[in-house]
Amino acid sequence: MPHRIWRLQLTCPQPSCTGSMTKAGLYRTIWRVLDIDGWYLMAMENLECRRCKRKVGGWSQDIVRQLPPTYSCLFPAVLTYKLSCDHKVVAQLRSRTLGNSATRLYNTLREHHTESWMRRSIHYLGVCEQFLSSCSVSKQSVPPLPMPPVPSPVWLLTVYGYDVVTRLEEYKARIMSTFGSILKMDSTKKVTKKLAGAASDTAAWVTNLGNKHSQVLMSVLSCSEGSEGLDAMAAGLMGRYRVAEVPPPVLMYVDRDETVAAVSKTVSKTAALFHEWGNLVVRLDIWHLMRRFTCGVTSESHELYPTFMKQLSHCIFEVDSGDARRLTKAKRSDLGRKHGMVDLSDAEVVRRISKEEWRLHCRRRTRGVENTALLIQNLLDTFRGPAGRSTPNIPLLDDLRIQDIWDTQRRHLSCIQDPPGVQLYTQTGTLMKGGISLPVYRCVRGSTSLESFHLHLDRFIPGTSASARYFQAFLVDGVVRWNEDRAAAAAPADAAGTRTSLHSYCGHLKHALNQKIQRVLGHQMVEDFTKPAAYTGNRCGKH
Repeated sequence: MPHRIWRLQLTCPQPSCTGSMTKAGLYRTIWRVLDIDGWYLMAMENLECRRCKRKVGGWSQDIVRQLPPTYSCLFPAVLTYKLSCDHKVVAQLRSRTLGNSATRLYNTLREHHTESWMRRSIHYLGVCEQFLSSCSVSKQSVPPLPMPPVPSPVWLLTVYGYDVVTRLEEYKARIMSTFGSILKMDSTKKVTKKLAGAASDTAAWVTNLGNKHSQVLMSVLSCSEGSEGLDAMAAGLMGRYRVAEVPPPVLMYVDRDETVAAVSKTVSKTAALFHEWGNLVVRLDIWHLMRRFTCGVTSESHELYPTFMKQLSHCIFEVDSGDARRLTKAKRSDLGRKHGMVDLSDAEVVRRISKEEWRLHCRRRTRGVENTALLIQNLLDTFRGPAGRSTPNIPLLDDLRIQDIWDTQRRHLSCIQDPPGVQLYTQTGTLMKGGISLPVYRCVRGSTSLESFHLHLDRFIPGTSASARYFQAFLVDGVVRWNEDRAAAAAPADAAGTRTSLHSYCGHLKHALNQKIQRVLGHQMVEDFTKPAAYTGNRCGKH
């Protein structure tokens, strides 16, 4: 009852009316609200405009939007026409993980409701039993009331959709506030198979743009992979940078459509798509280039296949010599302290350094076009000979196919080189090994971080299908949560190396709490890693 109890002055939600609202008794409907383990009843006041005489319920979204956060955060439920649902129940559907579907929530609620009803029934029957034992006259007890049925999974999904709609503008604003100087673009077609209803078969690919922290700037559905049909997406992203006055990106990684063809010297389609960013450098993801060479092997289960791929990576990258010396020294000391291994040669120490240790503590850089071409040619010549045959004398490489692949991919070597002056490594911390402090690096090279997002993107849509409306709701909700997690992981810890135990994706609650505590106590309490700006209306969902 925002007017009757809190004495708040409210205006008529009708766009053409500026009258004030006054109390008009209780609203005629008493809502039954679904909770985690039962139901509760909720009433509201009826409000009437003094001017146009329009009546509105005190829980209407038009009224709630006028309330300050001090009061609006006290409304605990999402209302529908007949039944309502507590926010605690809706929150169970927000976790965008595999198997978190409305059917799973329905089964969980039914179990909780049943156990709660059984406890209450046992207590009631126990009281009846005591009454009957102390009563001299035979009495007939009233049986427990039947348990109200839990609403269907379809109803739960509908309420979740209503909840997302109420926060849609905030969600879009949070996505629109995500930027980056190094971008990655990649596509997947797995999730589009879940589109059902009228939207089925209307899209073949989902194209995602991410930054160096693996946050997603934009996610759109299109009919083809690559830059075709993405003009509106590119225009919206360039406009977002322009309106926010954020410096444009300097580097973009893609899995195809490289920067400049070595023969034609023409600008690639990706660079032409983002024509406002004249200094944007487009690079091919090195992992995708390496995967193209696998089409020339006889079998990926060949015993020499891992060795070939490792040597191919060595042909493309070289490790920073300073980082390598520091890691070797730390590993030597660690082996001596923990395992008593002394007087080891450098080669023996290097053999004991794991792949994960190289990745964490050593930066790598590309070797240049000429050196890379020479090393790959030598590698192919080596594996074409006796060194490329397994114990049963089975060759690893197919001579004709590998030669065609090499002739085709040789011209793309310039597209995988690190651009000069761009910092691709960020130090995220330090690690003690053998009494030596080693820096921990995080590399932003390539588009493989989006491959991990694609795995989760498929899990954002629970079950096997979803209509266009719920597909959009799941996608937007999942992207916001994904970006907040990536931003939290990239943020430095405090001086003690710990992070706060508070964890929430509700942006308006965090913002309201921080505003209040800043005015009252002079500091903030909840970290908001993706502070939203005003939503400009640019597309960030279905295209």
